[in-house]
Amino acid sequence: MWNTRLATLLAIVPALVLAVVARSEEATPITRVVFGSCIKQEQPAPIFNAMAAEDADVVLFTGDNIYADTDDMRVMHDKYQTLSQMPGFSSLIDSASVLATWDDHDFGVNDGGAAFPKRAESQKQFLDFWGVSEQSPRRNREGVYHAETFGTEGQRLQVILLDTRYFRSPLKTGARRVGGPYYPDGDASKTMLGADQWQWLEEQLRRPAEIRLIVSSIQFIAQDAGQECWANLPLERARMLNLIRETKAKGVVFISGDRHWSEISALRDQSAYPIHDITCSSLNQLHKRGTPTENRHRISDTTYHRENYGRLTINWESEDPKLAFQICDINGKPVIELPLHLSGLSK
Repeated sequence: MWNTRLATLLAIVPALVLAVVARSEEATPITRVVFGSCIKQEQPAPIFNAMAAEDADVVLFTGDNIYADTDDMRVMHDKYQTLSQMPGFSSLIDSASVLATWDDHDFGVNDGGAAFPKRAESQKQFLDFWGVSEQSPRRNREGVYHAETFGTEGQRLQVILLDTRYFRSPLKTGARRVGGPYYPDGDASKTMLGADQWQWLEEQLRRPAEIRLIVSSIQFIAQDAGQECWANLPLERARMLNLIRETKAKGVVFISGDRHWSEISALRDQSAYPIHDITCSSLNQLHKRGTPTENRHRISDTTYHRENYGRLTINWESEDPKLAFQICDINGKPVIELPLHLSGLSK
């Protein structure tokens, strides 16, 4: 749990007070979450204002929070500094509890994994910027994975933020397809999360919660079409589904980013209940190609390729609590929607 503010991080953001106050011990249930990914720190991001206006309880930054793409930690530091000074950013993170994970560009190298030689140094930059306490386990272990549980029995929201970069094995490459050069690899020695993170994840899934948001910076459900996704390591993807079954974890919904467009995918026959993946990207970039890669698991009627963010509203007062996932445009208008009931997220 954090109980600190980024203003203490004088080496990172000396001129800005960025509130990061977790509410894990509060009895008040979480009713609104906003989330998003992919921020070019040199470009304007007016969408921050729309997100701040949501008056959310929790804000999730789900990866590519800066485009560092460097092994020079001074350069990375300066790019985080640029993010901290973007108009609207301080208002957004002052408005709610903030949780974050990274993807490749804030990790330090495009499509990078465990081979990145500066991953430990990059982790320190990440933890410093996001105000992670010196007492946090993340300060003494490899990887930025983390979890928080909010609310009390019957109204608990668990947020599990995965690290899909620090431990990830090299991907298999081949002829470039529309989405990129990557292909599924059945090598059982390869990993997405690494042994320690897998063990930690099992422990998290065994903890009590009614709703669980698993944040994966890359898409969990989408089929492989050349891009980075869990389908490139199909044994790891199957391991995740098996773990959800074996732990009898209820309420699981994935949130992902990375693609510079938004869509919703689902697996309806490989778990005790349908598993959904809400892909939300990008906060301030347009998708140049404008057409999505093939994805047979896509269930949204459309995809959205302009600036967008995600919103989850939870109605705990209903007899069967309601979850409303929405992808929202730069003005906060929903463009993709997925209504769920809590009863549909259990066996």
